[in-house]
Amino acid sequence: MATTGTHARELQKASPPRGETLHIAGVDPELQFGGGEVQVLGLTLGLLAMGHRAELFCDPRGALWLRAEAEGIRCHPLPIRNSLDLRAGLKLRASLMRTACDIVHFHTARAHALAPCVPAGPLRVVTRRMDYPPRGRFAPYLYNRAVEGVVAISQGVAEALRGGGAAPQRLRIIHSGVDCARFAPPSSAARAAARAALDLRADQTVIVAVGALVPRKGHRVLLDAMALAREEEDAAGAKGARRVLLVAGDGPLAEPLRQYAHDRGLDSAVRLLGRVDDPRQVLYAADLFAMPSANEGLGVAALEAMACGLPAVLSAVGGLREVAEDGVSGVYLPPDDAAAWAATLDRLAASPDTRAAMGRQARTRILLNFSMEAMTTKTLEFYKELMASRRRFRDDHRDQRCGA
Repeated sequence: MATTGTHARELQKASPPRGETLHIAGVDPELQFGGGEVQVLGLTLGLLAMGHRAELFCDPRGALWLRAEAEGIRCHPLPIRNSLDLRAGLKLRASLMRTACDIVHFHTARAHALAPCVPAGPLRVVTRRMDYPPRGRFAPYLYNRAVEGVVAISQGVAEALRGGGAAPQRLRIIHSGVDCARFAPPSSAARAAARAALDLRADQTVIVAVGALVPRKGHRVLLDAMALAREEEDAAGAKGARRVLLVAGDGPLAEPLRQYAHDRGLDSAVRLLGRVDDPRQVLYAADLFAMPSANEGLGVAALEAMACGLPAVLSAVGGLREVAEDGVSGVYLPPDDAAAWAATLDRLAASPDTRAAMGRQARTRILLNFSMEAMTTKTLEFYKELMASRRRFRDDHRDQRCGA
């Protein structure tokens, strides 16, 4: 059963629509709540705040359903077994035929596979978040004919889409956004409380990595870098780890990484925290943020950390290359060079003034380029451009028929 809450209605009342009111259905059937779902929830709330009607099709067992429902967003149940789930496609089609949407926006690959099931009428848009070419023989059809518009969250993702056969004229680059009111530099009291909760010493430099524990996130290079730093500390006769790496996230590599850290003698220097529902719990305690991904569409976790005023040490890959200004608000490194990561982390750990200056620049960059409001506004503009293009196309064809 669909749900309707008060918060969504309050948003619509507080902000009257700018121009025509649109009805948008977002589709995201994933069970986990990752960076993509953060964007889906933020976009939906942003559209509601602008006075539009925005709803979600998602899995009632998933975290997105629970969080959207708590925000008062109208949700429609849509569990999907796999990318070839015809029953889910028919269910989506039947529901959309009763809903009369203007836009159907697919936010994941499994959702996108249902695009051919959408009835005639609404425009179809898909967001792509991965910086490698779409796979499968049907990818050109899905991107060029099953939808009218394609959102790439970075230039790196757009390049991958073009490499996979997506038509350039259908693409629009719209960077992911951050709730900059929620993710902001902590007060001194909040920082002290966060560090106390994690039992961190005042003299320890804290490096934080946030993300799923999967191979492409590159956590092992961070462990290797920490091992190099530990060897230097031991050689200098240091008592206790002066640098601590906090890894927030869960995934199939949790136990292998924990064992690897133990084997490298990093029990006191590396802590795998598991899933952290609110990343601010660790970001507020941090001095540096690290993301050594082998590939990355953009890196929402990096955006959130920078919004909190943290300098970011990032792999020079994919959409991550667009997040920071090298040497100003962050530092870029090869994704697999542990020695380079160790040297950079050592240099920044030794210079609080440099970290503070880079952190201020990081916050400013996110405010100017990666806010949730900017992402929502640009997405809405894309919707309206697609609708205007469709109207012109229909008018031209009507004129041609009349002239004939």
